[in-house]
Formats: sequence, structure tokens, C-alpha cells
Amino acid sequence: MGRLLSIFIKFINLKNEIIMRKISLVVVAAAMFAVGSVSANNNPTPSSSKSELASQIHKMLSDNNFAIGDDLTADVRFMVNSDGEIVVISVDTTNNELEGFVKGRLNYKKVKSDGAVTGKTYTVPVRITA
Repeated sequence: MGRLLSIFIKFINLKNEIIMRKISLVVVAAAMFAVGSVSANNNPTPSSSKSELASQIHKMLSDNNFAIGDDLTADVRFMVNSDGEIVVISVDTTNNELEGFVKGRLNYKKVKSDGAVTGKTYTVPVRITA
């Protein structure tokens, strides 16, 4: 009976050792995941910087004198230079007057956007309503 009890205790100890190894592995994996998640969130989100830029562009273009019958639309491609200025790359529209207006209002105007990546190309849709 003593031998059977001894074998049973060794089995329990072996089982506990395996369980402890698995728990240790899970804890290490969870710690690595947590550290990776925290370090990945140090940068501002691109969508927030883009919406911040879009909001500032909206303010710059809001005061206009277009006498139009229909809505005018354009896709404005731009980047932010190292001085924090918008550099208009292109204005995709069929209306030349709108293109000139957008370029005149936005090109080399300072913006406040800590999340904007210097040199990255952004595209913002613009609509002037009738």
C-alpha cells in the first residue's frame, strides 16, 4: 500500500509541475502581448490626425463666394511639410475655378496637427454646396 501511495504522490507532483509550466507559459505570453500592445499605441492614430486636418481645411474653405447652381466636388491630395504647412499636390475636379480656389486657400498655409506625418500624402474630399 505504501508503494502505491508513493507512486500516486509522484504522479500528483508530476502533474502539478506540468500545470505550473503551462501557467508560466501563459503568464509570459500575456506579458509579451501587453508590452506589445502598449508600445504599439504610442503614436497618434492616423484617422484622428486626418480628421483634425480635414476639420482645419473645412474652416479654411468655408468662406467662399461661389455662385453655383449645383454642388461642386473635388478630391484634394496634399501633404504636410516639415514647417507644418499644407502643400497641395493635386485637386481632382472638373471645375477650374474650384481648383484655383482650393489651391489658393490651402497651399502653404500652416496647420496644427501633431499627428500629421511629414511627407505623407493625404486625400480629403471637398464639397461646396449650392
